[in-house]
Amino acid sequence: MAPCERIETARLLLRPPSEADMPAFLAMHADPEVMAYFAQTFDALETRDFVDRMLAHRARHGFGMWTVARQSDGEAVGMVGLLVPTFQARFTPCVEISWRLARAHWGKGYALEAAAATLAFGFDELGLDAIVAFTVPANQRSWRLMEQLWMRRDPKDDFDHPNLPAGHPLRRHVLYRRSAAAWRQRAPG
Repeated sequence: MAPCERIETARLLLRPPSEADMPAFLAMHADPEVMAYFAQTFDALETRDFVDRMLAHRARHGFGMWTVARQSDGEAVGMVGLLVPTFQARFTPCVEISWRLARAHWGKGYALEAAAATLAFGFDELGLDAIVAFTVPANQRSWRLMEQLWMRRDPKDDFDHPNLPAGHPLRRHVLYRRSAAAWRQRAPG
C-alpha cells in the first residue's frame, strides 16, 4: 500500500515528518510537561531516531505518524498518526492512534481535529475493524480526548505495559477502543 501523503482538515495539514520539523519536535520532546507521561525522554539523537522509525513504519505499513501543521502558516504543532504496536499484549495485534502536541498548542482543539481526521482515514481509507488508544491513568488530557473521539474504555482491558518493569510508575495503562461499526454509525463505541 502506498503511504497516504497528506490529510487536510479545516485548520490543519497532516503530512509526513520532514527535516524542517526537527526543531519543533526537539522543542516538544524537551518540554517536561509534554513528556510527563512517557517512560523515556528524547534528546536530539533520540528524536531523530524516533522520526526515522516513524518514517520506516510508514513505508512498511502505508500509514504512520504525521506532522500536524497549521494550514495558516505551516507551523508544526505536533504529531498524530496510526501505529502498529511492537509489544505483545492480549489486545495485540492492533492499530493504535497516537498523538503528541507542543504545549503552546494545547487547548485549541488541534488534537481533536487531527485525531478525528486520523480515525476517519483509518476506518474509511484503510478499512480497519477497530482502533485503540492507551495511556497512563494520570494522563487525563489524553483519555478525555479519547472520550471526545467516542472511544470507549472497559476497565477489564486495562493493562500493565510489557516494556516497563514491575513497579514503574507509568506501567499501568488504560485502553480505549473504537470499532468500525460504531464509526460508520457515527455512534459512541
